[in-house]
Amino acid sequence: MFIKKKHNLDLYNNLLYLSRKIFFYRDLSLKDTFETRIYLMFFHYSVILIVFKKKEYKKDQDNYNNLFFNIENNLRELGFGDVSVNKKMKDLNKVFYDILLKINKEKTNFKINIKLVAKYFEILRQNDANMEKFQLYFEKFYKFCFDLSCENMIKDIKNYKL
Repeated sequence: MFIKKKHNLDLYNNLLYLSRKIFFYRDLSLKDTFETRIYLMFFHYSVILIVFKKKEYKKDQDNYNNLFFNIENNLRELGFGDVSVNKKMKDLNKVFYDILLKINKEKTNFKINIKLVAKYFEILRQNDANMEKFQLYFEKFYKFCFDLSCENMIKDIKNYKL
């Protein structure tokens, strides 16, 4: 008998909720596309993982697995075939690790790497004021997450207000 593994949707749903904030699309003029939302989800998740690391909290591999499982399912719902999904997932995995490894440009404090932001959000490269708003958003998000308990962070991130 096969046992179907139940996937936890909390992280994915909360990251998706954050990536849909009108702030990104109205105030910063980001394009509302699948890639933009995924990149925003990766930026948020990277901040969470950095907080976990600073607090020496053991990260749960299931969170990562569930996040990418849900992204894969969404690609399939969008009509991508098996070969396309596998290639896209490989590319997205590279993007995620690029963001995770380069998001913080300082060792002691959290300071978002604006070169990395410009790489994934070209429109922000052209507007210094919007780049500053983006930077401020994530630096405040970092502080918000840092004030949460690690055990409840995934559940409570949806309460972040700019």
